[in-house]
Amino acid sequence: MTTPPLRYVAIGDSLSEGIGDEPWPDGTPRGWTDRLAELLGAHHGEVDYANLAVRGQRAHEVLATQVEAALVMEPDVVTLTAGMNDLLRPRFDPDVLRATLAEIVAPFTAKGARLVVVPIPDIRSVSPTGRLLARRRVVLNEIYAWLSTEHGMEPPAMTTGTIFEDRRAWADDRLHLSPLGHERLAMAAADALGVPDVGAWAAVPRGDPPRRSVRSEVAWAKQYLGPWVGRRLTGRSSGDGVVAKRPDLTGWQPPA
Repeated sequence: MTTPPLRYVAIGDSLSEGIGDEPWPDGTPRGWTDRLAELLGAHHGEVDYANLAVRGQRAHEVLATQVEAALVMEPDVVTLTAGMNDLLRPRFDPDVLRATLAEIVAPFTAKGARLVVVPIPDIRSVSPTGRLLARRRVVLNEIYAWLSTEHGMEPPAMTTGTIFEDRRAWADDRLHLSPLGHERLAMAAADALGVPDVGAWAAVPRGDPPRRSVRSEVAWAKQYLGPWVGRRLTGRSSGDGVVAKRPDLTGWQPPA
């Protein structure tokens, strides 16, 4: 008897879209979710995969624009990145975010889907924003833990002391993961889903990460922080006009 394909749907923001990773030859962002689809296929066999994530979206936007379409696909596995863009806004209401994330997660787990969320690591050594967001990060991770207990989501991975606190896991903008970070995040998610031989995802490479200096911080602020602040002040989003890169559930294969 033929085993049906594993149905995997990624929802969320720029992290799930793949920003920061090396693009495919056609220019499409690769990212950890594409890498996870490949790992799942190698382990389970055929995988049907959709990616509905759009950069810049906050949790309520993920709920409004992605969840219904994802539920129709009846996924076996769902990965979620949502909440980080909420942390970056001046007004942050943990209770509202908790309720919104529960509305995202509960319909999937109620149908028996395995849902994996990406926790927020401590990036104080990576970016100046890490210190500003330190408390909010803890609150969001506590919400993720609550979702695991109350709504059957897969337990969030521990990130303390892992590669995700190392600058080499982060892109130059210090907001998105580098190719190394995307590779390791795919391995971490696969590990949570029972894929063998990916348990070394947390290991920190040998050698020292690049050092931060006054010059590097000024250059980062000019190239990345300034434009981000400009979008906030003008009410624009990096996701304006962007559509999901893989809106249909189809058999996984790398873009041509």
